[in-house]
Amino acid sequence: MHDIVIRNGLVVDGTGTEPVMADIAIDGDTIVAIGEIKESGQKEIDAAGHIVTPGFVDVHTHLDAQIGWDPQLTPISWHGVTTALLGNCGVTFAPCKPNDREFLAGMMETVEDIPRDAIMSGLSWNWEHYGEYLDELETLNPAINVAGMIGHCALRYYVMGERSVDEQPTEEEKKEMAEIVRKAVADGAVGFSTSRFLGHYIPDGRHVPGTHAEHDELEAIAQVVGEQGALMQNVTNFGSDFEGEMELIRKEAGKARVLFSHGTGRSSSYGNKVEKLIMEMRDNGLDVNAIAIPRSSGFVTGLQAYLPWRGGAWSELFDMNFDARLAAIRDPEFAARLVEQAKEKGPLISEDMIYYLGDGDRPNYVGGPEESLQAVSAANGEHPAETFIRISIETEGKALFTLRFFNQNIDALAEAISSEFCIPSLGDAGAHVSQIMDSGWATFVMTHWHRDTGLFSLPEAVRRLTSAPARIIGLKDRGTLEQGKKADINVIQLESLSERMPEIVHDFPGGAPRFIQKAKGYRATLCNGQVILENDELTGASAGTVLRHAG
Repeated sequence: MHDIVIRNGLVVDGTGTEPVMADIAIDGDTIVAIGEIKESGQKEIDAAGHIVTPGFVDVHTHLDAQIGWDPQLTPISWHGVTTALLGNCGVTFAPCKPNDREFLAGMMETVEDIPRDAIMSGLSWNWEHYGEYLDELETLNPAINVAGMIGHCALRYYVMGERSVDEQPTEEEKKEMAEIVRKAVADGAVGFSTSRFLGHYIPDGRHVPGTHAEHDELEAIAQVVGEQGALMQNVTNFGSDFEGEMELIRKEAGKARVLFSHGTGRSSSYGNKVEKLIMEMRDNGLDVNAIAIPRSSGFVTGLQAYLPWRGGAWSELFDMNFDARLAAIRDPEFAARLVEQAKEKGPLISEDMIYYLGDGDRPNYVGGPEESLQAVSAANGEHPAETFIRISIETEGKALFTLRFFNQNIDALAEAISSEFCIPSLGDAGAHVSQIMDSGWATFVMTHWHRDTGLFSLPEAVRRLTSAPARIIGLKDRGTLEQGKKADINVIQLESLSERMPEIVHDFPGGAPRFIQKAKGYRATLCNGQVILENDELTGASAGTVLRHAG
C-alpha cells in the first residue's frame, strides 16, 4: 500500500510534453510511480476531471519577514505554490551584526512596505551569517519549501557600515564581500540579489546600499556565484541607464546565471528593445532570464486601503478608520469637498489607468480602456471622484480598484511573457502588503493566459510555472512530475479555477493590515508528499523544508 495515490487525473508533468491520463503513487516525500497504479493508497485523491501538475515555483517573494509569524506563507500557498524564493532585490536580514538589526528592519519597511515594528517583534534574530539565517528558517516548519538569496544591501552594510550607502568599497572590502557570498552559497544560499532601482530608499531618503555599486564589485561577486553554479538576481536601473545596465547584465552573465525583473509600458517598443539585446546574449550562450508580473499591476485602491487622491479632504479621509471613511463619503457635504479637491489636485495616477475590479467573486484584471474609471465616469456624466465615491457607497465600501502603474498594454505584456527568456512571476508576496496584491499571479496565468485566451498551451503554461523557474533557482529534485522526484503536486479543477477578490485583514504583528487573496479550484496541493491544501483550504500541515544550494 502506498501513502497516497492520486487517481484518474490528466497529468501535465511540467516538461512541456503533452498531458497523459495517469495515476501517481507517493511514498513519503517522493513520487514512486506514474501510470496505472493497482495498489491502494492510505489516502486516495480522485483527480477525475482535474489536471495534475507539479507544484508552482515562485521566484520573486519578500516573505523573509512574514515567515517569522506566518509559516503557512499565505497568500501564495492558496495558489498552488510549493516553493518560494526569498531574499530578492538585495534586501535581506542576513548577514547582520546585532547592532544592525534596526537598520535592516527600517530598510525593509521603506523598500517593501513591511512594518518595521512587525519585523523587529516578529523575528527571532537568532543569526548573524546567512547560513545561520537558513538554520533559523528550518525551525519555523513552513507549510511550503523556501530557498533564499543573500542580499547586497545587508552584505554591504555588514562589511562597510554607514559608508555602504554612499561610498565605493576598498579592494579589501570587495574581496571580503565576495568571500562572504562564497560562504553563504556554500551554506545553502541559492544565489545573490541586488537592487539598482532608484526608487528603493533607506529611511533617511538615500538609496539603499549597493544602488550605485560599480560594475567591478558585482563582477567579483558574480565570479564566486558562478563558480558554485548559483544565481545572480538583479533589479535594474533601466530607467536612467539602460545601456549601462544591459552591459552589467552581460558582464554578470559571463560568469553566472542571471535573473532580472522585466516589464512593459503602453507599447511594445521597450519590451522589444530588451528582448533583442537579451536574445543576442542567449544566442551567445549566456544564461540570462527575466520575470514579469503577468498582468497590468500596481496599487490596489479603495475605501478599505490606499486612496487614489491626496490632499485636503482626501488626507482627512485617509487618516480615518474604515467605518469613519464610509460614514464620511455618505455625508453629501464632505463628499462634495472630496470631489472639488480631486478636480483641483488630480489623482496619483491618470484616471484612465484606474480600473474597478468588479463586484463578483472573481476580480476583473483585464478590463479594456472602456472600463477605466475615466471612461466609466464620462459615460455616466460624472467626475471620476464622483464615480469612485458612488461605487464605494453602493458596495458598502468594499469596492476595490487597481492603479495600473505597470504593464498597461496587455498585448505588449503578452509579447514579453511569450519570449523564451521571460517567464511570468514577480508577485512580490510578503511586500507592499497593504498596497499591492499580486500573489495570485500563478492562478492568473493558468486562467487568463491559458484557459481564457490560449496564449499558452496547457503544457507550456505549466512548464513556465514549474520546471522553468525551478531550473533558474537550480532545483534538481522538483519542478517536474517524474519517478524519484519530490512530491510537490497540484490537483486542479481548471474549469472553475479563479482568484478570489482581495480583502484586507489585520493579522500582522501589532494588528498591521495586509491584503490577502484566496483561490477557487485547487482540489489539493501536496508539498513533499503531504497534503497542505484541500478543497481550497489550508490543512495546517507544515510540510515544507529549506532548499539549500546543492552546487
